[in-house]
Amino acid sequence: MADPIPLALDGEESLTAVVGRLAGETRALATAEIAVYKAKFGETATAYKSAAMFFAIAGVLALAALIALLVGAILTLATLVGPGWATAIVVPVVLAIAGALAMVGKSKLKPESKPAT
Repeated sequence: MADPIPLALDGEESLTAVVGRLAGETRALATAEIAVYKAKFGETATAYKSAAMFFAIAGVLALAALIALLVGAILTLATLVGPGWATAIVVPVVLAIAGALAMVGKSKLKPESKPAT
């Protein structure tokens, strides 16, 4: 580490030299701070990338489980009404649930109205 700036200039170093050294050290400090933030951002980005990959895999597996559940519902209902009617019953019910969830989601996107003053 460089020697600290003397409090009293005794002729060894001019004011211009001190200001020049201060500017250089400030520039070096800023460069070091930027490097630290880049390193922190790199670590954070890597962590988020890894987490996003696990969330994507979890989403694919959840979708596969939902499809298996719907196929199971159709097969179970098919013993009572036949495969065609079971499909005709399960698909509209699932579409109605999806539509209701979409409407709830859409209502959450609307900006809240401001109360009249």
